[in-house]
Amino acid sequence: MALPVRQQLKYWGIAAAVFFVALWWLGDVILPFVLGGAVAYFLDPVADRLERLGASRALATAIITLGAILIFVLLALLVVPTLINQAVALFDTAPKVLQNLQAFLTAKFPELLDQGSTLRQSLTAVGETIQSKGGQLLQTALTSVGSLLNVVMLFVIVPVVAFYLLFDWDRMVAKIDDLLPRDHAPTIRQLAREIDSTLASFIRGMGTVCLILGTYYAVALMLVGLQFGLVVGAFAGLITFIPYVGALLGGALAIGLALFQFWGDWVSIGLVAGIFVLGQVIEGNVLTPKLVGNSVGLHPVWLIFALSVFGSLFGFVGMLVAVPVAAAIGVVMRFIISRYKDSRLYRGLDTPYSDAE
Repeated sequence: MALPVRQQLKYWGIAAAVFFVALWWLGDVILPFVLGGAVAYFLDPVADRLERLGASRALATAIITLGAILIFVLLALLVVPTLINQAVALFDTAPKVLQNLQAFLTAKFPELLDQGSTLRQSLTAVGETIQSKGGQLLQTALTSVGSLLNVVMLFVIVPVVAFYLLFDWDRMVAKIDDLLPRDHAPTIRQLAREIDSTLASFIRGMGTVCLILGTYYAVALMLVGLQFGLVVGAFAGLITFIPYVGALLGGALAIGLALFQFWGDWVSIGLVAGIFVLGQVIEGNVLTPKLVGNSVGLHPVWLIFALSVFGSLFGFVGMLVAVPVAAAIGVVMRFIISRYKDSRLYRGLDTPYSDAE
């Protein structure tokens, strides 16, 4: 006989409270384990495919680990230093860019930038703030991340945790399934499948889309000759998971830089704009339908809200778990709403139930 609903809600509420208290209390301590779990979850389908091709789980895990180490080493040696240098240089160049914008506006619209005008003062203040605080903010962030993700965590604990979780992933899932309450196991399995489908579509799918678009934008902008093309492309790709925002912000930043760098060379400016137009065409017609699917179940506003709340409450770890928790909450809420619409509370006493009910 199943427990009364009130008792079930109490137990599940206690479990949720323990989870959030542990997340808040442990904080940065569990960060490498969260990162390792995310990496293992992301790579589990690759391991399953290698197993279907005849490899053992141990061999599949070893192949994936060696490939990941090789990619990481290449990125660390070739891409990351250039990305950091361009980001710092972009902050340092911001005042000059704003001065050029001021000169352009003065030539075209002199009445807007009279001495002492609000717009002139605002541009000057923005430039000085970006120069004084921007590079400092980036260096502080890098220093904080370096202290937070120390060398041991970054280069030892995260790969080791990811390796063991990936190796034991199927056994862990089976063990968790064996611990489910028998009365609710079918419902929990159904919800878990829906959550996994949502996460697979969003994290694996959108992660791959962000990686492909970020690489495309960065390489294409660098080939055109745009200064800071690597950091602009990486930025545009990174925020592609918010529909249209990546292209709009990245495109606006790239075109703005191109206007100052290539002023009068309208072919180069058009190429920069065309890169983002083509990127949006590829994303909307090829990448997103193929890798993500048409129905993800995570509305952009809900996603931004979850990232903001969890980031504010739990810091960087909270931002990492915001997407899976938001996906789980969304699936559970849809389940609750479907049950509510099948209940007498919603349907009323005069509405007959169907045979399926």
